[in-house]
Amino acid sequence: MKLKILEVREASGEIVASPRAVANVMAEEGRADREYLWVLHLNRGNRIIEKELISIGTLTRTVAEPREIFKKAIIQDTSSIITVHNHPGGQTKPSFEDKELWKRLDEAGELIGIDVIDNIIITPSGNYFSTKENQL
Repeated sequence: MKLKILEVREASGEIVASPRAVANVMAEEGRADREYLWVLHLNRGNRIIEKELISIGTLTRTVAEPREIFKKAIIQDTSSIITVHNHPGGQTKPSFEDKELWKRLDEAGELIGIDVIDNIIITPSGNYFSTKENQL
């Protein structure tokens, strides 16, 4: 697997209308050997403007703050975001820290007017967890 960490990625234009679509778009990233956190910046039609790598972590966790997650979204006038991070161990169950970050992101997004439409955990096998589907 080849991760292009330092490469600026062009807008793909892909529509991510469901958590499964996001998991499919992020399938290669789900096979990473440590936790990574990405933000998908979306326009009003749920087309990907950019896939931004926010954080590179360890085998068991990655750390990010709302300011890093929303910085570029504010600058490029993103309509909404989806956060995606991988669990290399294959478990889709969110940790306490995952849930706390998601809560903070929802609050920050509401305050600045950028919707967090989903938070997704992906695994090497292609399984995923979605806050939208699980009503978290």
